[in-house]
Amino acid sequence: MKAFIIKRYGKKEKLQPTEVAEPVVKETDVLVQIHAAGVNLLDSKIRNGEFKLILPYKFPITLGHDVAGVVVKG
Repeated sequence: MKAFIIKRYGKKEKLQPTEVAEPVVKETDVLVQIHAAGVNLLDSKIRNGEFKLILPYKFPITLGHDVAGVVVKG
């Protein structure tokens, strides 16, 4: 599946298009086929590293907390 990722924190870090494996859907999860996504202020703050002390992400990470789509598994 396609995703836009960042590989590290930084104000100049660019979103990079890449292919990623389909995530494993657990009993309490759903898989959503995204039709539209937006990058908002929260995403830019995460990219800049403003929350790294309280939200220690493991890179690479996919940004885009505003999404619309259809549940395909779950």
